This record gives sequence, structure tokens and C-alpha cells, in this order.
Amino acid sequence: MSLLGIFHDLLYGIGVAASPTNLFVAAVGLLLGTAIGVLPGLGGTNGIALLLPLTFRLQPTSAIILLSSVYWGAIFGGAITSILFNIPGEPWSVATTFDGHPLAKQGKPGIALAAAFTSSFIGAFISIVLFTFFAPPLAEVALKFGPPENFAVLLLAFATIAGLEGGDPLKSVLMTLLGLLLGTVGFDIVSGSPRMTFDVVALQSGINFIVIAIGLFGLGEILLTVEEGLRLEGVRARLSFRDVWETWKLFPRYVWTIIRGTALGFWIGVLPGTGATPASFMSYGLARQFSPRGHRFGTGEVEGVVAPETAAHAAGIGALLPMITLGIPGSPTAAVMLAGFFIWGLNPGPLLFREQREFVWGLIGSMYLANVIGVLIVLTMVPAFAAINRIPFGILAPLIVILSSVGAYAANNQVLDLWIMLASGLAGYLFKKLGYPLAPLVVALVLGDMTEQALRQSLIMGQGSPAIFLHRPIALTFMAAALALVALPALRALRRQARGRRGAAPAPAPAPRG
Repeated sequence: MSLLGIFHDLLYGIGVAASPTNLFVAAVGLLLGTAIGVLPGLGGTNGIALLLPLTFRLQPTSAIILLSSVYWGAIFGGAITSILFNIPGEPWSVATTFDGHPLAKQGKPGIALAAAFTSSFIGAFISIVLFTFFAPPLAEVALKFGPPENFAVLLLAFATIAGLEGGDPLKSVLMTLLGLLLGTVGFDIVSGSPRMTFDVVALQSGINFIVIAIGLFGLGEILLTVEEGLRLEGVRARLSFRDVWETWKLFPRYVWTIIRGTALGFWIGVLPGTGATPASFMSYGLARQFSPRGHRFGTGEVEGVVAPETAAHAAGIGALLPMITLGIPGSPTAAVMLAGFFIWGLNPGPLLFREQREFVWGLIGSMYLANVIGVLIVLTMVPAFAAINRIPFGILAPLIVILSSVGAYAANNQVLDLWIMLASGLAGYLFKKLGYPLAPLVVALVLGDMTEQALRQSLIMGQGSPAIFLHRPIALTFMAAALALVALPALRALRRQARGRRGAAPAPAPAPRG
């Protein structure tokens, strides 16, 4: 299709999305999605699944606009509780807590929220442009990625986050191993036999990552705050729209972080079965590795908020690309949307662009409009969101506990998750007191399951031989990049030592006269 033809179809799609009915549907979806994203444990996938029956009476175009707007809203909303309360509303918001919450504790919740929402908007907007003009060829390239390539990408994700939070490397390794161990609970993905379940039926489906995260970050933070004197450090924060403007003035220095996060997030989102969570961790890890302010990450660095939020929103857009063009969902949320396609009587695939022009281009047009409306809604509400931190701790803490409990129970609708959340809260408190970093545990728990699945599928393809990774050029390239990233901190340390020795070397003796 020519560029002129794409522009013509795009204008047609924006016209469809801008109809009063579809604009109303998009606004409702964004507000619902933001509320869903704020509630820990419910998540965009569950929220869309719950709202799917409501779309049966809508036109397919309005229905997909509603669901996609809920998705965008959930991504926006997931950042709010991550920054204000250290409770990730969504799995991809965990990386946002690393620097977002420290910023809020410093009395700068408005800056953290404005940075998160603005970077999300930029990442999503660039991804929508890529989606508009390069959807079919990118989907074809994504099909070349099989289990070996996915394993190599996930290995790269682990490499980018190596050394996260710094500190004692041994403690980081121990927390990573603990996360991988917790990730093995449940059914074996190949044999189907239960592992580490101790004959508890409720554990056969595994331990939900978000339940652990709510306990470790949310309840652990409350216990620490209680110990510090029943006071949140950001209670005296005075916020205004000037904070938003001051945050925007910082963005030119993060151009490369935004470009890298958007490209990485969009591509990871296009790959089937990955989604926004690995993308957000990888973007944060790479920003920490290459930023001149990388040593300040984890203490309240704005760039540490920009990197994961940009990638998460870009991945959210990318995940829709294989679903529309090939009928292959790029994420669990896209899989739920795909179910809606069949209910509405549509067959996703290349012919969808030709046979359902209003539907496809209406969806693409709504991405542009919903992204603009969404960022205006959340930025307008930044002072209101940030003012939550001024609520007295005696009122706020019980509300957070109730919110966390509802979110943990909603994950699987079982009481056992509440006990796991409480145990994780105590563990999070003890880990923080003893100086054990939480991030490696959470990252290993999130990525461990996907990595194990990709590795075992790869080995099955290679008839048990790991040489399959050497015979796949794309996988080999990603694995080499992972090794380079792991070796990078050691090489930098050696370089600093060499400079130190040269600086400490005695000056040469003066030449004798005569």
C-alpha cells in the first residue's frame, strides 16, 4: 500500500473514531481502565475479560475501541499506586516503583507521576505511528522468532537487570535464586506433574506474581513506615501544574532513553507471548547501564521512571500488531481481545485490513485519539492523585491494606493468596531491614516461568542439545549481547582500576644535568 493510501485510510479511521459514540466509548474505557490499573491484582487482562460481555451489544468498532481504551487506561493507572504507595497495580509497573516511589517519598509525587504519564504518551504515540505504517512487514519478521529466539531475548532481559539495586552481589544472586524457586511452584509445563505444591491444591496453579509483589512492596513499606513513626515522608508535598511543566523541561536530556525504550518496548510487544513486563524491566536495566546518572537509579531518578513507562506503553501497542495482522496475540491482554474478535464475527489476519476497513482503521484512529485523551485526563488529575499522599497515615494505611487484600484475592479468587501476601509483607520488611534487594527476586519470579518454558521448548526442538542456540543466528546474536551486558560492569571496573593505577603512578625522575 502506498504512503498516500495509508494517510487516506488513517484520516478515515480518525473520522470513525472521532464520532460522538466512539469518543464517549473511548473516554469511558479510559476512566474504567485507569480505575482497574490502580487496583492491584485486578489488572488490564482481568478487567477486559470482565468487560467483554458488555461489548456484545455494541458495534464491533465501538467494542474494540472500548476494550483498547480500557487497556490504555490500565497502563496509565498502573503507575499511580506504584509511585504513591510502592504497590504495583500491574506487573509492568514494578520497575516504575524502583525510582517512582523514592521520588514520592522525597515530596515529589507530582514530578514522578508527570514523568510516568508523559513518557507513556510519547512511547505509545511513536509506537502507534510504527503500527500504522509498518504493521504487516513487522508481523512477518516477528514470526521468525521461535522458542530459541524468545529464550535469548529473555536471557538478554536478565542480563540488562544484572546488578539491579547494586549492593552486595551475593545477596542479589540469593534473591534471584529465591525468585526462580518460587516461579517453579505449580504444574510442570512439560510433564504436567505438580512441583513444590506440598499437596496443596490451591498451589497447583502456581504463585501469582502480583500477590508476592503486593506483599513485598506494599505491606513491607507500611511495616517500615509504622516503625519509622507512623508518618509518610511525602505528606507535606505541595503540588501544582508547575510540577508538570518543570518535569517536561527535563525531558530533552532523556531523548535516547525514550527512543531506546520505545524501540525495545514496541519490538518486545510484537513478539508473541512476551508482553510489556519484560520490556519494562529491560528498558530500566539498559537505562541504568548506559545513563551517566545510572549510579543514582533506585534513589529517585526521573530517568528511572521514564525508561520503564515508555517501554511498557510501547509494548502495549506492539502486542496488538500480531493480533490484528496474523491473529496471534502478543500478550495475555491481546489474547482476551482476540476472543472478542470471534464473538463479534471477525476473523483476524491480513484480509481484515481489506474486508473490515472501518474496524481496523477505526481502531488505529482510536489509538491516536485515546492516547491524547488519556494523557490529558491523567495529567489533569496529577494534583488530585498526588494529594492522596497528604492523607494522614492512620487513615491511609488501612485503606492501602484493604486495597491490597482485595487485589490479592482478585488475582485467583482464593484465600490462600491473602496468606501469601501477608507472608510476603513480613518477608519484604525483613529483607529491607537486612539489606537484601527486592528487585532481583521480583524480576526472577516474573521472567523465570517464561524463560523456563522457552528453554525447555528449545531443547525439545533441538532433541536435548543446547547447540540449537548456536544454529539460530538471531538467538546467537541476542545471547552474545546478553554476555556482553553481563561483562560490561566488570570491564568498567577494570577500566577504573587501570585509570586509578595510572593516576597513582609516581612522576618520572628529572633527567640529570650535564
